Amino acid sequence: MKTESTARPRLAAFGSSRIGEGEPVYRDVAALSKSIAQSGWNGMTGGHQGMMAAFSEGIHAGGGHIRGITLERFPTPPNNTFSEEVRAADFFDRMGRMIEQSDAWLVLPGGLGTLAELAMTWDLIAIRVLEPRPLLLYGGMWEPVVEILREQLILSADRAFDSIRICHSHAEVLQALSGSHE
Repeated sequence: MKTESTARPRLAAFGSSRIGEGEPVYRDVAALSKSIAQSGWNGMTGGHQGMMAAFSEGIHAGGGHIRGITLERFPTPPNNTFSEEVRAADFFDRMGRMIEQSDAWLVLPGGLGTLAELAMTWDLIAIRVLEPRPLLLYGGMWEPVVEILREQLILSADRAFDSIRICHSHAEVLQALSGSHE
């Protein structure tokens, strides 16, 4: 296993395990994460299929270190591209590690699990438990979700929506990450 350079910041990616290799968004995320690694970032995922595998493949292909935080209750995915695997006892342990051990987060297309990861990370930044750092939502699916939340949520923190950024292109993601960890 490849050792991780502590000089490189770590980006955690949250996303669906249900999106297959043949989907255009899978290939897009693999290409995006390759560019992220080439720009100097390491990665971390929940370590399973779908968006997590696409992100891992790209980080690996771009020369970055990829940490997979896998769940003990599921087998390690075959043909993974992890540089390192860490087994988590449960979903809460896994989510906590991914949130606390990252310098930024990339929220990819996903479902309820992804929404839970986004909500926990976002809330911890908004209430200042975590230091501000990039929380990037990638893709068009997030705009209507954020708009509904903007209209309906009762927030405990002023300017909570300042904590997130919706990105529609690789360039927007790379720009948001550049200079965020100096």
